[in-house]
Amino acid sequence: MATKAAYQKTSKSFKERYVIDKQGNPVSVLLSIKDYRRLLEELEELESIRAYDAAKASADEIIPFEQAVAEIEKKRR
Repeated sequence: MATKAAYQKTSKSFKERYVIDKQGNPVSVLLSIKDYRRLLEELEELESIRAYDAAKASADEIIPFEQAVAEIEKKRR
């Protein structure tokens, strides 16, 4: 799980620009392509962490990685 400090470091490193409506309310965020791609990478990492945490918390049988890959490949055929 990402720590609050890690989140703050990440969120502060993006250069955000906002689009506002007539009342001055932010309605959109503009990011550079570089920041956008980095954000996507971090989201993917977070998804992996959450999947790992969910797998650890489940009562499912633990099997070796190679066996899992073999079973997936077998189902694809």
